[in-house]
Amino acid sequence: MQAAELFEQRIKPSEVARRLRVSPKSAYQWHQLWRDGGVQALASRGPSGSRCRLSPRCLEKLAACLDEGPAAHGRVEDQVWTAARVATLIGRKFHISYSVSGATRLMHRLGFSPQFPARRVAERDEQAVTLWKEATWTEAKEPGRPAGATSASRTRQASRDSRPKDAPGADAATLRR
Repeated sequence: MQAAELFEQRIKPSEVARRLRVSPKSAYQWHQLWRDGGVQALASRGPSGSRCRLSPRCLEKLAACLDEGPAAHGRVEDQVWTAARVATLIGRKFHISYSVSGATRLMHRLGFSPQFPARRVAERDEQAVTLWKEATWTEAKEPGRPAGATSASRTRQASRDSRPKDAPGADAATLRR
């Protein structure tokens, strides 16, 4: 309501924007609303976006289900609640369709955070992976660039003295000196 008080004092929207540390566009929009509808037009209309489709009672039930853990709801392979799993749970328990991003926002609202399971094969042999990394991977990967052969600077070229004598244009570099 500070903006309305400033507009009543005939202060320009650009000055209101500077004083309230908002964009000039916002201040001009507020000024237009204030001129058309007065102070009531500047009152907050509450949070934007769609309302929650679950009732407060359903939200309590969902929080209780999440507290029970994924194993209590048939997810025994790993003990994490992903947003997709929560969206499926909401659909099964309350017959309401939620998107994955909507389920994420709902989980945050209830004090939970979606977890992402590690994608590992159940039959993974850690010892075989370690042996492969030590033996095969060291042979397969290419060696890195030799140190000191090039310049990494964008503004300063390598010195001409370090240029190989048989490099293309090497004779032209000696002529320009």
